[in-house]
Amino acid sequence: MAPHMAEWDLKEIFPVEAMRKAAQLGFGGIYVNPDVGGSGLSRLDTSIIFEALSTGCVSTTAYISIHNMCAWMIDTFGNNEQREKFCPDLCAMQKFASYCLTEPGSGSDAASLLTSATLQGDHYILNGSKAFISGGGDTDVYVVMCRTGGKGPKGISCLVVEKGTPGLSFGKKEKKVGWNSQPTRAVIFEDCAVPVINRLGAEGEGFSIAMKGLNGGRINIASCSLGAAHASVLLARDHMCVRKQFGETLSNSQFLQFKLAEMATKLVASRLLVRQAAVALQEGRPEAVSLCSMAKLFVTDECFSICNQALQIHGGYGYLKDYAVQQYVRDIRVHQILEVIAMSSGPYPFLRKVC
Repeated sequence: MAPHMAEWDLKEIFPVEAMRKAAQLGFGGIYVNPDVGGSGLSRLDTSIIFEALSTGCVSTTAYISIHNMCAWMIDTFGNNEQREKFCPDLCAMQKFASYCLTEPGSGSDAASLLTSATLQGDHYILNGSKAFISGGGDTDVYVVMCRTGGKGPKGISCLVVEKGTPGLSFGKKEKKVGWNSQPTRAVIFEDCAVPVINRLGAEGEGFSIAMKGLNGGRINIASCSLGAAHASVLLARDHMCVRKQFGETLSNSQFLQFKLAEMATKLVASRLLVRQAAVALQEGRPEAVSLCSMAKLFVTDECFSICNQALQIHGGYGYLKDYAVQQYVRDIRVHQILEVIAMSSGPYPFLRKVC
């Protein structure tokens, strides 16, 4: 991906064929069960893979992470018919998936979503819209959180909507600061009839399904941040070795040596937190949800700081699109915004015992 990263960003190319090559390596369903085409790997394996891929292109890897989350949700919460229908094509990336939770009026407050699904016979009639949907319009499968019951999280269900379903349409392609290799659009439902057999789990389980998906999503996006930070540290190091000021290379500046050491230390500390959260989630530990949230919070902040400092070390050159460091800064900035859900019970139950 690395040789094409700048072109995909500039021309806003959704690199379908490159992602299908990734799927041939098993990256289309990394933690999906092998009986439906997945790789059956662990959350720790997944973190390592996404960190490595993100050194090549953060934007594309971040979309792959979202696709994997959707495939896992169908594999985990779907019945055998649903798993066999959707997962093989998703794991092979012959079809692509999008996660539809956020709405124009409900971002972090996901439990207040308004998109409605009214049961009529053997179909749900879906009305409403979703905002900021990665892959929207270019993908084939939409995992949609919608309201089938009353207010609050217990009124939310999860439907799988296929592209081409009458009543499904898309907004304009958003112009973004980063993440330009993946299209972002609103997803709109107008009397969209979705078969009941496309519901994941029982009615009212949608919010729980969405949150369990996001536990892994937080680790995934933090792992993508690690890859950007890792690449940026190396770019800063290499630039310091060739750029001369005051008659010597920047690598001889003790101040910049200290800065680079601090960046590397923050990177390693961030990596350890992500890996710990990944193992906790894989093993189903009680503290897993808290650790996933902590990893997302801490790592996306620290890694953006690392990338930003790498740009600063480049000086004016870092602000030119000829230098890759600026793209890592642009692509990683949104990671501090994503995957944040407000929960009234609080995300850190073990801290409540202390308080």
